[in-house]
Amino acid sequence: MVGVIDRSGLRLIYAEITMITVLFLINFILNSDHLVFLIILSLFSLLFTLLFFRDPPRDIGEGIVSPADGRVDFVGERRIEIFMSPFDCHVNRAPVSGVVEKVVYKKGSFIPAYRRNDFSERNEIFIRNEKGLFRVIQIAGFFARRINCYVKEGDFVEKGQKIGIIKFGSRVVLEIPDGYAFVVKEGEKIKAGRTIAVEA
Repeated sequence: MVGVIDRSGLRLIYAEITMITVLFLINFILNSDHLVFLIILSLFSLLFTLLFFRDPPRDIGEGIVSPADGRVDFVGERRIEIFMSPFDCHVNRAPVSGVVEKVVYKKGSFIPAYRRNDFSERNEIFIRNEKGLFRVIQIAGFFARRINCYVKEGDFVEKGQKIGIIKFGSRVVLEIPDGYAFVVKEGEKIKAGRTIAVEA
């Protein structure tokens, strides 16, 4: 299971499994049906957690790829924004290979992720290579209260490498250098590391 679950979800998953086991034991010892509803709810919670933190193997596409799974809900000249629902895979990936020039964390509000804004809590990852400077912005939403970043300044990342995760519904932005154009369109569903997002 560990191989297909993102590491940031393991502690929560183990806690839920422990709680379910304890509830089963208590229910068995007391020989009572009073805890059945709570056990069922706990099982559904565990299934949702497993779904959210899934990290399936991913074939990496050619060129500059999407940093996130989700739906494109804004495309500008040098910027796209991707909305990730609670049912999308939330692992974020490097769109290109390069050196992490800097990582900037900015505190902010927790606004619903489906609303575009400049005030939400965010983490900005700057990746530089021979093509220029790429910026991936992880944005926390109303339910996404924690951003996990797996890279730091000076790290070299391979295209498609996991660079972080945002928990429980969120938004990711990709900004690109001059001379490139996005090939994805608003409303399109895309996959991190797999979908080609940009062309020269």
